[in-house]
Amino acid sequence: MANDWLDGVQWNAEGLVPAIAQEVTTGKVLTLAWMNREALAATAKEGRAVYWSRSRARLWRKGEESGHIQRVREIRLDCDNDSVLLLVEQQGGIACHTGRERCFYQRLEQNRWVAVEPVLKSERDIYGGK
Repeated sequence: MANDWLDGVQWNAEGLVPAIAQEVTTGKVLTLAWMNREALAATAKEGRAVYWSRSRARLWRKGEESGHIQRVREIRLDCDNDSVLLLVEQQGGIACHTGRERCFYQRLEQNRWVAVEPVLKSERDIYGGK
């Protein structure tokens, strides 16, 4: 039927698949999140990234609180059918809840993690007093 393509995904034991968001113009990897069938179907239908929030146990439309929506330009599946790649346009230039361009902002230097990318907007400014 209309969503038969979802059967081609190798979901893990929890019914999830990792989803990598990559900025379509720069190629930068922005984040890694999780999707269930409903999230992947909604992403394809809506043209924006919809993930499964494991901490909230519900669908999470990226940017629903922050406004930093990921507009999806392509959805790809890897060779093992167990990882999804979203090529996105990141609205507002911020993908990370910490206010950075991407979630992968820490680099291993001399056996410790060092934040090497700047905060573009504070969490307080993004989310208010939460």
